[in-house]
Amino acid sequence: MQTVSQTSGMAYRPGSDAWDEACEEDGSVRPHYAELFAALGHVDLEDLVQGVAHDLRSRGACFGGPDGLNDFLVDPIPRVVEAGEWALVERGAKQRIRALNAFLADVYADQRIVAAGVVPRRVIDTAIHHEPVMHGVPVARGVYAGAAGLDLIRDADGVLRVLEDNVRTPSGYTYLLAARDVLDERLPEAARELDVESVGDVVERLGDALRAAALEGADDAQVAILSDGNANSAFWEHENVARRLGIPIVTLAELTVRDGRVYGRVDGELRPFDVLYRRTDGACLCDEQGRPTALAEQLLEPLRRGTVAVFNAFGSGVADDKLTHAYVPDMIRFYLGEEPLLPSVETLDLADPLARERVLDDLDAMVVKERGGEGGYGVTIMSRAAPEQRDQVLRDLRERPEDLIAQRRVTLSTHPTVIDGRIEPRHVDLRAFVLSSGDDVHVVPGGLTRVAFGDGALVVNSSQNGGGKDTWVLR
Repeated sequence: MQTVSQTSGMAYRPGSDAWDEACEEDGSVRPHYAELFAALGHVDLEDLVQGVAHDLRSRGACFGGPDGLNDFLVDPIPRVVEAGEWALVERGAKQRIRALNAFLADVYADQRIVAAGVVPRRVIDTAIHHEPVMHGVPVARGVYAGAAGLDLIRDADGVLRVLEDNVRTPSGYTYLLAARDVLDERLPEAARELDVESVGDVVERLGDALRAAALEGADDAQVAILSDGNANSAFWEHENVARRLGIPIVTLAELTVRDGRVYGRVDGELRPFDVLYRRTDGACLCDEQGRPTALAEQLLEPLRRGTVAVFNAFGSGVADDKLTHAYVPDMIRFYLGEEPLLPSVETLDLADPLARERVLDDLDAMVVKERGGEGGYGVTIMSRAAPEQRDQVLRDLRERPEDLIAQRRVTLSTHPTVIDGRIEPRHVDLRAFVLSSGDDVHVVPGGLTRVAFGDGALVVNSSQNGGGKDTWVLR
């Protein structure tokens, strides 16, 4: 196999076991990467990495993890997406979010999809983030998930598939902007001259979606970010969104209810709020025993009265559940009468004995996940599992299959990534951001590519040695 250095000046040899985003099977550069590679061919990549890291650190770009604050790491070689492919992603993402919002509106109303036998009732009733107390609570235009993040992967055949749907509190907007801003300053001019779609209005689009979440009667919607404060892992983003939109950050302790309305103390004064953008770790109105949480004690009555809206709505996590993901293609057919434009990674409902038998018969080809797992945790790649991990999964499949799902293993595509001054293939996925302002659904061009820095690693989450890449959609 030839290396990219033979055609572009960049020494890079793609792997042989996955689709490479930048190179063909013979190692030649894909046409839409040619200008970028030519521009990077004579750059000191280690200096570029250090410069990007310095600029991000100077902006304070960080996130919380198990060991405290961590720098947001960005690899300086951006992902490039052709306009035609992105058009398909955009149409498919809009279709998917419309179906998921229709599903959520149905979950908290008549549950027609259950009556029709399309989705088993247990999928809803056993979802960790199902909120029965939300039945009948008004939600503007039926948009429960005004912000969503779809995790897309490309399989070995080059097909983009949806791995997961994130519709509770997807984050990453200002991290995306930070990556773009820094690369705009650090990359060679020839690279920056590529005609790339702008992402500069992403926070303003988020603001539009927030205001659209207000219920009727709120002509000049007053919005606040409901945060845990600097204890939250994404507080850097909370501060950036608040500054850009000119809205306050409040904690639950700073809220009070008067005459059925929610007020918060801002600059020493009580201010009424129509929309609360919930970015708290606390996600539920009821605990595991069905008792009201602090969130419910403060907000449930105003929610029922329709004097405040929460963005995304409580209970949206039913659509975030990994088991629900197995039924999204059927939701699209049921609610929209259309065939899915973006295929899903095959996902199996392990409470179904036939599906469970299929998994056991082909276990090494599967990834087993906890239904409510987050951040790349609760994931077992069976072909790589240690014997004790494998034994535990087999016990779980016998004793609590309803808490797990299985997906057929997909080898994520690779992308040239700077590792210790060299360019090496590393696995990537793509977080596509979708913002709904009533009936208007906007897909942010490109989103944020996430990369696993470990050799052969398939978990791209920042909390597990992952980072980001800017994503360029060509006009």
